[in-house]
Amino acid sequence: MEAVLHFFSSISWWMWILFIILLIAIRDILFNKSHTISHNFPVVGHIRYMLESIGPEMRQYFVANNREELPFNRIERGWVYASSKNENNYEGFGTDRDIYQHQHIFIKNCMIPFKMDAAHPNNKDKTFLPCAKVMGLYNERRKPYRPASAINVSAMSFGSLSARAIESLNIGVKQANAYHNTGEGGLSPYHSHGGDVVFHFGTGYFGVRTKDGNFSMSKLKTLIEENPFIRAIEIKLSQGAKPGKGGVLPGAKITPQIAKIRGVEVGKDVLSPSSHTAFSDVPELLKFIEDIANETGLPVGIKAAIGKIEQWELLAQLMVETNRGPDFITIDGGEGGTGAAPPSFADHVSLPWIYGFSTIYKIFQKHNLTQRVVFIGSGKLGFPAKGAMAFAMGADCINVAREAMLSIGCIQAQVCHTNKCPSGIATQNNWLQKGINVPLKSDRLAQYFKTFRKELTEITHAAGYEHPCQFTMKDVNVNVDDVDLTRTLEDSYKYSKTPVDFTSIQHLKDCTYLGGHYHKNETH
Repeated sequence: MEAVLHFFSSISWWMWILFIILLIAIRDILFNKSHTISHNFPVVGHIRYMLESIGPEMRQYFVANNREELPFNRIERGWVYASSKNENNYEGFGTDRDIYQHQHIFIKNCMIPFKMDAAHPNNKDKTFLPCAKVMGLYNERRKPYRPASAINVSAMSFGSLSARAIESLNIGVKQANAYHNTGEGGLSPYHSHGGDVVFHFGTGYFGVRTKDGNFSMSKLKTLIEENPFIRAIEIKLSQGAKPGKGGVLPGAKITPQIAKIRGVEVGKDVLSPSSHTAFSDVPELLKFIEDIANETGLPVGIKAAIGKIEQWELLAQLMVETNRGPDFITIDGGEGGTGAAPPSFADHVSLPWIYGFSTIYKIFQKHNLTQRVVFIGSGKLGFPAKGAMAFAMGADCINVAREAMLSIGCIQAQVCHTNKCPSGIATQNNWLQKGINVPLKSDRLAQYFKTFRKELTEITHAAGYEHPCQFTMKDVNVNVDDVDLTRTLEDSYKYSKTPVDFTSIQHLKDCTYLGGHYHKNETH
């Protein structure tokens, strides 16, 4: 034995390296049947795969310019990071953006901006910016709800995101007086840290399903009764990343905790159908909405990515005829999506937000329904200028997903679908998510929301208004082409937004249906 050890110890380190290279070469030539490059070019062919594997990181940090990357470029990510940390998010020496680029946004400022009086709520809290409409008020729901924040967390479920990420988001929305959409994965303990919650479910009915996968009204009622912080219910018809396509949750990812929350079996693949079983057409959808609202007392809305419009026309007609319908509608853009999706869906199915929203808003405006519905925009709108544009087009609130992820540490690695998210946000790997400092990350989410609302309010005042709901489509121009240089939103999308009933910010603050913790804070 000593002779063997002596022999191995006498071999030089460079000989070991040559030996390992020889083994790799033998393996590549004789046994490799799947990779042509490494077979034809043994050893050195592996360098190609190594460089390819780090290509996205190399381009992100060393090759792409500040405005080049997608879905969010370096300037956009930097603004979210700085805003969430309450750092300097200004830029010097003028913009480095090509302001003549197609679809560039121009917000028209006034010669004399809006001036707040001494008692104005925004003098005390520059970040106070609630929704100008109340969910469920028109339909006389028992528990109407006015979102206390113009920007909120969009649908992202526990399972897709890690426990610590969900917990950070929920504590953050509590601090920011916003709401937290659960996503279709069900209500988890990590959604239950005091923030307002919108309970969201899709075709899998996770958390409110029977054993055979159908919807259970009794489970939904129990869930609402046991969790009074749930302020509204959202039914997902489709989403931006993969509208009209179901999903598969692999059994390997279903832990006992996820199985309990979703109402599924441990270790068994779960299929989310491409369509609902609780209803099959628009009249049945309308009845389903009303049944849930009557049983729970909460406002009920729908979420969808937009394609064909015939069924939306029918929905609007039925709402006029029956004097009932969804209390809010969330329009998701085809450019959105935190979940994994085939490129054919993510790239080509459903309209981008700006086209989808304008199409649906015009249908509801034609039927005089816009005042009855709270419109929520979702699709890369988590920046003040884009927020102003969305409000000018008729949005009443904005939901953000990926921007919220950026605020708690996402680095846009784009490996959400692999369970290897390096920042611990979109993974169930315990080691990776341990890197999330929940108190710190929740503070950053809250600060991002507050900075967003503050800057959106400042843009609004610069345009001469008190609240962004007062923006009109004539207040925003976009670059179109070389002939018409710029056009107003009104000229571009061929409609004028219906004016929103608005008295004052103080009136919104005094509203008994205001969400968040504003009134609770005042009583204490």
